Amino acid sequence: MKIVKAKKSLGQNFLADTRVTDRILDVAHIGEGDRVFEIGPGTGALTGPVLDRGAEVVAAELDHMLVERLTDRFLGSSRLSILEANILDMDMDAFLGRSGWKDDGYKVVANIPYYITAPIIRKLLSLRVRPERIVLMVQEEVADRLAAPPGKMSLLSLLAQYYASVRKEFRVPKEAFEPIPKVDSAIVSFLPHRTYIESGDRRIFRVARAGFAARRKTLANNISSSFRLPRADVEAVIAGMGLDIRIRAQELSINGWITLADRIGTLERPAET
Repeated sequence: MKIVKAKKSLGQNFLADTRVTDRILDVAHIGEGDRVFEIGPGTGALTGPVLDRGAEVVAAELDHMLVERLTDRFLGSSRLSILEANILDMDMDAFLGRSGWKDDGYKVVANIPYYITAPIIRKLLSLRVRPERIVLMVQEEVADRLAAPPGKMSLLSLLAQYYASVRKEFRVPKEAFEPIPKVDSAIVSFLPHRTYIESGDRRIFRVARAGFAARRKTLANNISSSFRLPRADVEAVIAGMGLDIRIRAQELSINGWITLADRIGTLERPAET
């Protein structure tokens, strides 16, 4: 079997602790007959145990050397398909549709490259062929941000929690990897509950990006500046929601953002004559 060294350019750190692997699969509720899409299988540390539990696996790997290694390791496995692909360039909806994987009929597991964490999460949560459960290995700091409650929210946590119930499951020490990275990691689970709708979702996140433009400023100040609306009008909208006009973006709940986006939209519309 080919010996493959981790590539820093691709953010590779291979999971080497089998105890962590078992816990990940327990969080993902992997069992006999499940269908699993794995992103970045690397050396197959997760792939093998998933197959051992009787699941069907599609694994997307960018690194050609690793694709060859995985092919050698799992030669003859009828429940594994290996794709040499960049997940960010894949039309996953089309692929999953062709594969016959329906909504809520498959799971995603991944030890993803940390430098593209946010783009991968955005892609997975906007899939129209929606997964039942997503379980990702991310930096511990990012895990805390993803699962943050109102008061500590960020644009990333809003994105994640708008589409799914998000939970930080457990911490993974850096010593569980080879080579050992500089930071600790954590497992985060997502239970998707909302389907991506381009028109409505674009409006909400347009308002959210404006709201988070300057964290030290009030929500009203940021919205007023970004949309060139009278601050008094924006404050009236916020007060009408039963909120303090001094509220900051990180304090607003998911439902609050949905309501705010709708009401800011009415301020932007030209008055009828």
